[in-house]
Parts: sequence; structure tokens; C-alpha cells
Amino acid sequence: MSDITLSAGVRQNLLSLQQTADLMSQTQNRLATGKEVNSALDNPTNFFTSSSLQTRASDLSSLLDSMSNGIKTLEAADNGLSAITNNLESMQSTLRQARQDKSFKTTSYEVDTGSSPTGSEQLSFSGGAVGSTAVDIDLVNAGTSTQSTVTASADYTAPTAATSGVNSQTYTASAVAYGATDTSTISINVDGAGAETLTINQAAVQAVGDNDSTVDTIDELTDVLNNLIGANGNLSGNVVASNDGTNITFTSQSTGSGSSVAITAAVGDADGANAANTTFGIGVNSGTDGDAAVDRAITISDGTNTASITLTSANAGDASTARTYIQSQLTANNVNATVGGSGNRIDLAGAADGSNSLTVGGANANDVFGSSATTVAGVAGEAAAAKTVDALVAEINSHSSLDGKIRASNDNGKLRIENQSTQDLDIGGVSSSGTVDGSSSTTKIEGNDVRGDLATQFNELKDQLDKLSDDASFNGINLLRGDNLQITFNETGTSTLEIQTKEGAAVNAAALKLETIDAAKLDADSDIDALIGQVGDALNSIRSQSSAFGSNLSMVENRQDFTQSMINTLQTGADNLVLADTNEEAANMLALQTRQQLSSTALSLASQQDQAVLRLF
Repeated sequence: MSDITLSAGVRQNLLSLQQTADLMSQTQNRLATGKEVNSALDNPTNFFTSSSLQTRASDLSSLLDSMSNGIKTLEAADNGLSAITNNLESMQSTLRQARQDKSFKTTSYEVDTGSSPTGSEQLSFSGGAVGSTAVDIDLVNAGTSTQSTVTASADYTAPTAATSGVNSQTYTASAVAYGATDTSTISINVDGAGAETLTINQAAVQAVGDNDSTVDTIDELTDVLNNLIGANGNLSGNVVASNDGTNITFTSQSTGSGSSVAITAAVGDADGANAANTTFGIGVNSGTDGDAAVDRAITISDGTNTASITLTSANAGDASTARTYIQSQLTANNVNATVGGSGNRIDLAGAADGSNSLTVGGANANDVFGSSATTVAGVAGEAAAAKTVDALVAEINSHSSLDGKIRASNDNGKLRIENQSTQDLDIGGVSSSGTVDGSSSTTKIEGNDVRGDLATQFNELKDQLDKLSDDASFNGINLLRGDNLQITFNETGTSTLEIQTKEGAAVNAAALKLETIDAAKLDADSDIDALIGQVGDALNSIRSQSSAFGSNLSMVENRQDFTQSMINTLQTGADNLVLADTNEEAANMLALQTRQQLSSTALSLASQQDQAVLRLF
């Protein structure tokens, strides 16, 4: 091209045509993309600002998916709570149905009132709502007799054993050596039987194994004395010597009033060669006489037979032992009385039917029963009689251990028993023919099957509650199991919402304090009322949680709408910076097309002018 020479006019028109073509290309690109700014070269400020706004809008758009999943998770939890609410209402309805049901089983029994009762006949209830411990109802009125009693007014004074007489002498522990001719003597008189002299010499000392013939301890002197006592026919077995490290004590082996030991001070050798011998025989202590045994003599009579009883320290050393011994003596003497009492008191009771009266006497009655023992004479009253049906009905219905568990009524002269339980009621004292007579036979009244079946239905509903909670998940998150749902609201992560159940606890039967019940739990109306209250508390808890989730859902939905609006705002703002005015660009294109046509015509005219030289040829 550089070798070709164009005229100025052609070149001018060609350049104009090229510029027009460039402008048309630019305008066509704007029309095709709809943007006035397609690159940083077009308008750097608008381009980068628009890109930033578009990026933020894109980030917020991605958060909308997370919000949408969060909303669905909340909706799943709400579905679970709604189902659990319906389930709890069904449980409550089941309990109310049990509360209203009164289809308890009843049986009517003849009551034997014609036979001669012994007073021990009973009607016994166990099982059912009563439990394993039987409740007994006497079938017989005990009559009006008064039992004879003797109630001790003072503590029992026990007998005492005899004591021995004692005497002692002081021994100064100094060494006393006995030569062949050295002696000391001591005189002992036991219970006034006469003085016996004991001679302590070399032989007596050596007899206990002391070869040096020296008495130098109180133990050694005691051994010598006991050896000499044992060799004396009048003293052996009647007195014994002992010591406490300072004194030698001689104790009489006999008991009883007047038992004693009289001691004469020891005397040393008469020639005075061993005057030190007298040191252990000086200062004889005064002795004491032994005490005789003190017994308690009493008599007990039932008006027919009398028992004369001697209580000693051996057979009645304390109140408990005395009670046992007195009872044995009453039995041996056919006295109709029973020994009782507690602690250190001894009481008596006569025949239970009041047919006798007890009297106590004897020299020591006050020591046993007190000086003013309370006595009640026996009075025989009316004989025992069988209770009427109405009396049994009144007693059964008023018994605190049977209230709300059994109901009795008079069924045309028969005793009708209603088992107010879902469990079988065992009744003792009913014969095989169905007569209440206090016999050993038993019968049974079945439990309330309706309430039992409703207990099973309640438990099934409770189990279903846990299953509903487990199934209320969305995308792996279950808010009813205590999962934590976090939703992010902005692109920087500084605005979030954490959604979880209260205290992060799972919504299940355990958390709602609902337990599996057995049929017996529906026996008493008060127990059913308590269960209804528990289910009501559970319903309130579920409704509170539903309200909390509803508030969370409202917050997420509101934020979702806000984010959508923000995306629209950001995208609109970004587009405003880069979008082209299509009307303007279309007008430009039309003008450029006209300009291009004109430029082409001008270029053709300029070219024709350059061809004028050809006319010369």
C-alpha cells in the first residue's frame, strides 16, 4: 500500500469511511451486548464499580439458597411439632377416656351371719390397687368384755445375791530373811469359827520355791499365806489371800449374813533376833461382814388358781428375765394370765374375754409392780357376733387403706365388692361356694380391661411421639433432636442466626417428662388427673417451642426478602453504570449508516475526479 499514491480527496474520504466503520462496529457491539461499558477501556470507574456490585449481588444470591434450606428445615421441624401436638392431644384424650370409664368388675357374696363366730374370722383384700400387703376386715364384733390388767406403776427392783465378808492387813514390802529358828505368826478367824494360827518360817517360805528363805515382795508373801491356808484343815476352802500391790486381803469363801474374816496382827520372832518380821503385820484394816441374798416373793391369782413365785438374782436378775420366769410359773400353776410390759416395767393381762380378774400380792409385790400398780378387773360382756352386711359395707368404705381401691355396697342382702383397679383383686375369707365366712379359701375379681387397654394405647402413642421427632429432619438437620441450624445473612459472615430448641434439648418423651405407664397407673382417678396434667405441661412446652420456631422462621423469611431486594438493587445499580441506551445507540447506528453511505458516495466522487485524466486519451 505504501507504493500506491492516493489523492488527498480519496485519502480523506477513505479515512472518514474507516472512522465511520469503527464507530459502527462499536455501536453494533453496544447493541449486541446491551452495555455501553464492556471493558475497563470503555470506562474504568464504571466498569470496576459495576463489577464490585455484581460480585456482591452474586454472593448474596448464593446465600439465598442457604436461607431457603433453613426455611425448609424450620418447616420440617414445625411439621414435626404439629404432629407431636396432635399426638399429645390424642394421649390426653386417651387419659380423659380412662378417667370417665367406670366399668369396674363387681361380684356379690352371701355373708354367713348365722354360724357361731370365734372372733377370728376375717375378710382379706390383696392384689389389685390394694397391693401385696393384705388389708383385713374383721367379720365379727368382738363383744363388750373388759380384760383384767395389772399395770406396773414403778420400775422393777431386782433381787440381789449374797456377798462375802472381807478383811485385810497392810504389808510393808521389805526383805525379811528367815533363818532356821526365825518365825512369824498370823491368826485368822473365819465366820467366828475360831482363830487359826499360821506360822511363817524358813520351811514355809521354801515350800513355795524360795530357796533363799527371804520374803521380799507382797506377791511372795501372798503365795506363802495361801500355801499355809491350804494346809490348814479349818481354813482351806473358807478363806483366800490376795493383794493389790499394797494390801493383803483375806476374803471369806462363804456367803450369807455374818460371813467375816477376823485378822490378828502378825507377830515376829519371840527372841527379837528378827524384829523386822513385824513390819508386815502392823495396821490391820477393819473387816466387813457379807450380805445375805435378797429375794422377791410375790403371788399372782386369777380368782381360781394362785402362783406363789420367789424371784432370785439367778432367775430374775433383770426385768426381761423376770417376765420370762413369772410367765413360766403362771403356766405351771394354771393361772390364766399373760406377762407383758416394756423397758423395766412388768405388766399382767388376764383372759381376753374378761372372764377373770387378776390380783397380785406377796411381801415384795411393791418391788415388782410398784406401790400403786393400776388394776382393771375383768368383766365378761356380750358374746362375739357376726357383722351385718351394712356394717361390713360401712367399714370397708371407711377404711383408709381401701379408699379409692375397693367399693362395697349392699346388693339385696349380699355384699357386693367392686374392684376399682385394672389388676385382679384377691379376696380371702370367701368359701368355694361364694359365701363370706372367714374360711381359708380365696376368690378373685378381675380388673378393669378398658382402662388396661387404654394404658397400652397411651404407651403406643408415647412411642410414636419419639418416632415423629426422629423423622422431622431436612437435609440432614433435625431441630427436634437438638441439632443447631446456623443461617448466614451477609457475604462477610458477620450477620448470622443460630436456631436450636430451648436449652439444646431434644423434643421427645423423656424431655417432656412422659413415661411408659402400667395399667395400675390408671387405677385411681387422682393418678389419671396427674397424668393429664403432665401431658398438658408437655403440650404447653411444645406450643412454646412452636412459637419460638415460628419467630425464627419469620426472621429468616424477612431476611430472605431483604436479601432479594438488595440483590435487585445491586444489580440495577451495576447495570446503570454499564448498560447502553439502545434508542440512542440505534439512532447512532442509523446515522453512521447514513454517514457510511455518504462517505462511500464521496469516495466514489473523489475517485471519479482522479479518473478525469483518462479523458485525454
